Amino acid sequence: MAVRGDLLMIVHRVPYPPDKGDKIRSFNQLKFLAGQGWRIHLCALADDPADLKHAGELGKFCASVAIERINPKCNKLISALAPLHGFPMSSRYFYNSKLQSRINDILSRHPVSAVFCFCAPMAEYLRKSPHNPLMREKDIRITCVMDLVDVDSDKWEQYARHHHAPLKWAYQIEGQLLHRYEQRILQSFDAVALVSEAEAEVFRKRTGFYNKIYAVGNGVDLDYFHPVSVKTSADCYAITFCGAMNYLPNVDAVCWFANEVLPHIRKVIENVEFWIVGGGATHDVKALEKYPWVKVTGRVPDVRPYVWKSHLSVTPVRIARGIQNKVLEAMAMAVPTLVTPQAFEGLELEAGKDVFVAPAEAEVFAAKALEALGDPELRQTVAFNARRMMEEKYSWNSRLLLLDNLLLSPVSANVTPEAG
Repeated sequence: MAVRGDLLMIVHRVPYPPDKGDKIRSFNQLKFLAGQGWRIHLCALADDPADLKHAGELGKFCASVAIERINPKCNKLISALAPLHGFPMSSRYFYNSKLQSRINDILSRHPVSAVFCFCAPMAEYLRKSPHNPLMREKDIRITCVMDLVDVDSDKWEQYARHHHAPLKWAYQIEGQLLHRYEQRILQSFDAVALVSEAEAEVFRKRTGFYNKIYAVGNGVDLDYFHPVSVKTSADCYAITFCGAMNYLPNVDAVCWFANEVLPHIRKVIENVEFWIVGGGATHDVKALEKYPWVKVTGRVPDVRPYVWKSHLSVTPVRIARGIQNKVLEAMAMAVPTLVTPQAFEGLELEAGKDVFVAPAEAEVFAAKALEALGDPELRQTVAFNARRMMEEKYSWNSRLLLLDNLLLSPVSANVTPEAG
């Protein structure tokens, strides 16, 4: 294995355990880059005290690990003032002076040849460092790559459209400030990654930049998320949704499905249960258990048994875009999956063949679910196709080769803007 050099990796949350969207992506990036020969200095924040114990596990892939704790309540109060100074709230929420000192020390003591930031607010740590690699002369400049994952400014604007004042105004302001912040990142970093080509194209159109923007897609752990022969219940149809249940798009998705879609399904199939699997359930999510056929599990040590036993996995997201890990994982487990166009966007799959797709219209989405539930042979065929496509296109190694190339040389790397 070739030795790449020293890499400073700055992440907004401890990338372990890989049990939710951002941690799944950042952990697999860390693991892959270590395997490519990078000597990684990981710097991350912990907004949950339990995450501090994972330094040892992360140390298996890193030359050094620095984790600093932040207090979510205090940081929310501090970040609320950021718009008064023209900065998005997230740029303050994820800033920690102790982590800044650790980053300054790494940049001063180690021959860092590349910096990889995961999430836009991590740019602050470079800008505020006396060793700011974004400001060095070009002939000695450290390669700096930012993974925005999603176009967060657009996401906040979507939030605004789904809420009333005063939240609507707060989301609009955050979206506008993030848009300016993302443009500054694009100007100062060597390359910016997004989770899909569709998301990258949105960013190109919003910024007017058509270079330096690349799609670095998500993959799936094909060994962990594997098919099993589980006999599903013949007495009750199980539909599952997996995800962090304090994330607004997920909350909106399950509430819409339970309140608007399930009644149409139950008119035809009364013996159906909807399982909501994931931690952090909000009051709105917990309130769905007023329906006897809705089950909210809370955080579970392993989501796979719930998905394996389900007749159908659904991802009825209506807000935001980007590759949904929950979709890839269900498909890798050979469980038939139904998604909205928002969840399908960016997937290199064929609707109707590899995955069921229906618009976020209650009766239409319910009709597609009923079509799948009523045809076991169709479900089996779609599930088989899904697993095959995951094996062909969605291993993490194949998805992340472009990221390695960008860190080595974003200007001279012979890559195209689309990953995969």
